[in-house]
Amino acid sequence: MNTEEKETQEINNEAAQESTETPIEKPSQTPEDKINELNDKYLRLYSEFDNFRKRTNKEKAEIYNSATSDVFKSFLPVLDDFDRAAKSVQEAQDLKSLKQGVELIRNKLITTLKQKGLEEMDAKGKEFNGDLHEAITEIPAPSEKMKGKIVDVIEKGYTLDGKIVRYAKVVVGK
Repeated sequence: MNTEEKETQEINNEAAQESTETPIEKPSQTPEDKINELNDKYLRLYSEFDNFRKRTNKEKAEIYNSATSDVFKSFLPVLDDFDRAAKSVQEAQDLKSLKQGVELIRNKLITTLKQKGLEEMDAKGKEFNGDLHEAITEIPAPSEKMKGKIVDVIEKGYTLDGKIVRYAKVVVGK
């Protein structure tokens, strides 16, 4: 059990004790004393909650920064490959090997994105769906079976772990 869980358990135990204990009024206790006592309890509880809220916000920020850092670290090898490719472009005399190198880097980038959960939407030739696609324009369909279907993809769409990151921009046959 880590320290945060211990703190939470202690707070819960204290709250349970306070809720089960009925304040015993002393004959000498005036209404003002009771009000002051209840006000003090309220302020302490409010402070504990405020500290809890601040701590959880800080933890969320740390988790977000850690996740962002991991994503960027996974792209560093691809960036290194691009740097090497840019350097070799200056010296390259064989266009075929240069094309192969760029294709290898592209494949490495796609693989890295897939490992992080990014998937490309397959849209061409499929039925137009306003929830997945953004129609840029409509053109006459090249055939009857292409009516209402996607004829061309202007910009690919992507999903990240099943959620749409970017809608596919498409041309629809009418």
